[in-house]
Amino acid sequence: MNEKRGTVLFIPHGGGPLPILGDLHHKKLVKFLENIKSKINKPSSIIVISAHWEEDEVKITSREKPSLIYDYSGFPEESYKITYPVPGNPELANKIKILLNNKDINSKLDSERGFDHGVFIPLKIMYPDASITCIQISLLKNLDPKKHIEIGKALSSLMNENILILGSGMSFHNLTILLSGSESAENDNAKNEEFDNWLVNVCTGDKLKNDKREKELIEWKKAPSARFCHPREEHLIPLHVCYGVKCEKANLVFNDNVIEKRVSAFLWQN
Repeated sequence: MNEKRGTVLFIPHGGGPLPILGDLHHKKLVKFLENIKSKINKPSSIIVISAHWEEDEVKITSREKPSLIYDYSGFPEESYKITYPVPGNPELANKIKILLNNKDINSKLDSERGFDHGVFIPLKIMYPDASITCIQISLLKNLDPKKHIEIGKALSSLMNENILILGSGMSFHNLTILLSGSESAENDNAKNEEFDNWLVNVCTGDKLKNDKREKELIEWKKAPSARFCHPREEHLIPLHVCYGVKCEKANLVFNDNVIEKRVSAFLWQN
């Protein structure tokens, strides 16, 4: 890893603030997030695409000192006192805006919005010193998989720089099932594994050509148990942005249970 080139990583960010509250169902995820930094270059800047920000057109945070958005409820008081004083990067935000607009993807800088928990929870585990500049890019409300792959493609030139593009979501996100925990039916677990196996094969399989890989991701709703695993797909779509940046097979770097459902993380690195 002598050459400092860009890295793309899609991760599960878990349930609200639970990963940093010592929740036992997140122990494996926390260990993964703590250790993954040893497998990638330490980035000079981080760009996060979180499941928890949707807009009519792409928006990009441009604050120099972003605040935190505690966009969860019903957790202990300490959950609303979490700090992560990471600096923003207005220069990079503007560069991203230009890259997107050059590909006819409407985008705007947002100087007001802070970081939601899809940003600060995993980053607090990965890079606790909060010293690496960070910006966040919104999803589009239409959640169109093809459009989000195109967003990723527009950002591909950033891979010539030492930047981490982090897709923060969950490869399984049926909240009704997740909240039922261990009481979930055996058939639910079978559906979870059916979709996860499909996703791992599409993202990492050697036999798929990249154009076929992209087509499968665009048509993800046809996958087995797709709508069971994602009644609404906002937690899957950050993966499409990640794929668009590299347009090639990924490495599977996490495949284990979070809240008793199997989820996966994928890494693209030169």
